[in-house]
Amino acid sequence: MIRIGSFIQKNWDWRAASNFMFGGTGSGLLMLLVIATYPNAPPLPVELVALAFVGAGLSMVWLEIGRPWRFINVFFHPETSWMTREAFVAGVTFVLALAGIVLEMPVLVAASAVGAAGFLYCQGQILKASKGIPAWREPAVVPLIIATGLTEGAAALLVLMALFGGATPVWLEYLLLGLLAVRMIAWSSYRGALVASNAPPAALAALEKIGGVTLWAGNVLPAVLIALPFVIPSLGASLAVVGSVLALLSGWHVKFTIVTQAAQVQGYAFGKLTKGHPLANKAR
Repeated sequence: MIRIGSFIQKNWDWRAASNFMFGGTGSGLLMLLVIATYPNAPPLPVELVALAFVGAGLSMVWLEIGRPWRFINVFFHPETSWMTREAFVAGVTFVLALAGIVLEMPVLVAASAVGAAGFLYCQGQILKASKGIPAWREPAVVPLIIATGLTEGAAALLVLMALFGGATPVWLEYLLLGLLAVRMIAWSSYRGALVASNAPPAALAALEKIGGVTLWAGNVLPAVLIALPFVIPSLGASLAVVGSVLALLSGWHVKFTIVTQAAQVQGYAFGKLTKGHPLANKAR
């Protein structure tokens, strides 16, 4: 088998990666914020932070467009483009959340959480639809994007509740521990699927490079820090906050790497021409 070398895509850079990083965190945060506070209205500062994360991610995509005012074209192909669907869902999510704030109707904020779930799902599908890039088109990338978005959201919610003086539900810390485990499984499955599908060596090397940091500093250590106060209460909740920050940054690191470092475009491959093959005969 002769393989023409693959090369890394140049169309999406750190700005596109920021959409997945910030947008995933914001959507996960909004979903879990509603679950933690409904039927009461969520704390306004935390809700605004969630929307700001999503808005920041979309703004980075806008900045990446060569002619930024052509962004309106994103809304023209909902039947074929997951990016268009993401934009529509984001718009609906913002309208529902802001209407809930202005009208003081928690039910509208709760509805915006459904939109946030759709936004996170669209992010995974955007990558999967990129057929020319093995690290993106792998179906296992969808559960990985969803798992890390929810993990980041839970981590951000725990940190924000500590900062704004809100009562942190005990179940949120247990949930974050569970999500860290799910994210580790999704990460392992994703990497294993890429190996099995013979992804470009450069893409596998980029993911292998961050594998140890992602496992130990991004998942195991945060889990230990979050769990320790349950075992030794005198350690205080500050350890859980540190663990949450590490969990959040780890998710961003993984998505940044997938979008900018492991985005190798698949090269062509030719099988060996055996004697008697029509092309082999023509080559003589």
